[in-house]
Amino acid sequence: MRRVQNIYRLGLKELVSLRHDRVLLAFMIYAFTIAIYVPATGTGLELRNASVAIVDEDRSQLSARIADAFLLPFFLPPARISISEIDRVMDAGRYTFVIDIPPDFQADVLAGRQPALQVNVDATAMSQAGIGAGHIKNILTQELAEFLRGRYEVPLPPAETVVRPLFNPNLEASWFVGVTQIINMITVLAIVLTGAALIREREHGTLDHLLVMPLTPLEIMLAKVWANGLVIVAAATLSLLLVVMGLLRVPIAGSIPLFVSGTILYLFSVTAIGVFLATVVRSMPQLGLLFIPIVFPMILLSGGYTPLDGMPEAIRIVTMFSPTTHFVSIAQAILFRGAGFGVVWQSFAAVAAVGVAFFVGALVRFRASIAVTRS
Repeated sequence: MRRVQNIYRLGLKELVSLRHDRVLLAFMIYAFTIAIYVPATGTGLELRNASVAIVDEDRSQLSARIADAFLLPFFLPPARISISEIDRVMDAGRYTFVIDIPPDFQADVLAGRQPALQVNVDATAMSQAGIGAGHIKNILTQELAEFLRGRYEVPLPPAETVVRPLFNPNLEASWFVGVTQIINMITVLAIVLTGAALIREREHGTLDHLLVMPLTPLEIMLAKVWANGLVIVAAATLSLLLVVMGLLRVPIAGSIPLFVSGTILYLFSVTAIGVFLATVVRSMPQLGLLFIPIVFPMILLSGGYTPLDGMPEAIRIVTMFSPTTHFVSIAQAILFRGAGFGVVWQSFAAVAAVGVAFFVGALVRFRASIAVTRS
């Protein structure tokens, strides 16, 4: 009972220290508001306002139909350029797509000669190049079919493809980005806050005061874990309710309490990583430098941005030892697909197992660093 009281009181001390650290408080508020809303609304993975230029060498009814088919919000109104300008505007990056309609294009189509139409794509605009090329292909196919209807017997396709996107019917990127940013901010803040708490003890000299008290390394570490974890869970829950569901209007399909439970379990792992890093470095700048090669790969290779199936097998094996990979699976299954505990229990178990391993490793390292300090 005495140990529980020690952990509770040390945790309260952590909360008081965090309240007076205005920089960390400002960073935390920014992370769960602006850092979620701005990327979700300012960046998009779908086709929006793509720039198009058209070289109309045919000047026919069909070429005019094609030019008029590029409409907002997918494409900006097409610009008219000459054939001699294609290389220059593509090299300058002025347009993502340049469509060259050759001379006698309509006449060749009516004669059944199957003329070629050139579409130049600036593939450096990765988020729009592939999707936009597919849109342009569909536009050209539809306009040609409409133009030839009534003139020739256009054969029906052997089968019709109907695409029904699940869980995000309109393919709104803000739904995906908002939830992904919450996951990223939980990971970043869990490591930064716990690592900063331990470094702050060392820099202010209060760690020496703790060492002369009847406290064990386990009690000190658990106090930092529960105090900082509580702050992050509360901030993440409010951000999910107010920013993601309120401002971004993202519908949450599953149970928010189940997601919060998974977040608490995940924080047990990543706060232990923060304590471990704080025992390796001696100052906040060093923690920031060590943060980059460890946390960024955890986030980028977690499956939140690209499917794990698309990664090399060696990387997939390594990512299975990262708690972020399993937490992303939990969050996406609950928030997007409405999964219950019966679906995500294996990911819960994986996060718990990885968390215990990280916590034990951080505790061993913390004890070793305290022994060196005492000696």
